[in-house]
Amino acid sequence: MAHILVTGAAGFVGAAVVGALAARGDRVTAFDIAVSPGLRKVAGQYENVRLVIGEITECPTVMALFHEDPPDCVFHAAAIVGVIASVRAPIRTFEVNVQGSINLLEAMRLFGTRRMVHMSSEETYGPFKSAMIDEDHPQNPLHPYGVSKLAVEHLGRGYKERHGLEVIHLRAIWVYGPDLPRVRVPNSFIDAALAGRPFHQPFGADFICDHTYVDDVVDAAVLAIDKAAHPYDAYNVGSGQGVSLLQIADMVGEMVPGAQLSVGNAPYRHGDESFSVDCVRKGALDISRAREVLGYKPKFDIRRGLAAFLP
Repeated sequence: MAHILVTGAAGFVGAAVVGALAARGDRVTAFDIAVSPGLRKVAGQYENVRLVIGEITECPTVMALFHEDPPDCVFHAAAIVGVIASVRAPIRTFEVNVQGSINLLEAMRLFGTRRMVHMSSEETYGPFKSAMIDEDHPQNPLHPYGVSKLAVEHLGRGYKERHGLEVIHLRAIWVYGPDLPRVRVPNSFIDAALAGRPFHQPFGADFICDHTYVDDVVDAAVLAIDKAAHPYDAYNVGSGQGVSLLQIADMVGEMVPGAQLSVGNAPYRHGDESFSVDCVRKGALDISRAREVLGYKPKFDIRRGLAAFLP
């Protein structure tokens, strides 16, 4: 039984990872600034989950956490997430995403924790140069979120070089699933269809992106935590398939009779009509490395993922 510290444990991915680790018998310290309903539900199911409330940007808090009970591994998902959130609050984004990560890396160095699995993002690549990209694609992010995640990747490499830490980065792309805590496709299509209300996505009909069901991200996280030795420090995590927003809307329409969904042809933008940011070109992630090294086998293509929402 390992002791795993999960940061950002109240988040969408974090709570799911806490549940998966606890279910297999690991001792989990779930750390976040608050307890979400999802995390509270998981903690209520498993006695081997300890909830700790704290701010990752406060170095004494992080140091005390490690001093009291050093973990064997850190799954690091605490972050200001998403392009829109980061553009609205760039300073806070770097405080949480970069300063918070440095606090963790310093605590790992001082208290003997050797491995971190970090939730990175496809945003570190910036605009995709082809319809499918692998981990060797240039990393030229344009927005604070992607820049901050790339900074953490580079910091991890520095801590490996100087202190022997192992920091593994999972570059996940557009994670979705029931109870996603922010408004974004494909959840917005499914939610509207199930509620019986019309929904018009004003832009992005031909916008193609990979979409990753949350359970597949959890599988990748557990595989990365468990891997005895990593020959690489970064892995793409996705379905390996690109799909357009119009195709997704049509699929939902087939699955939910009477659904009234439409998608406009304007270029895709993050956000809504009140505040939005141009989205860079996306596509699909080549997940060959994760398949071959980690044994990652995504269970959900977009159609199966959408179907998982249905009652």
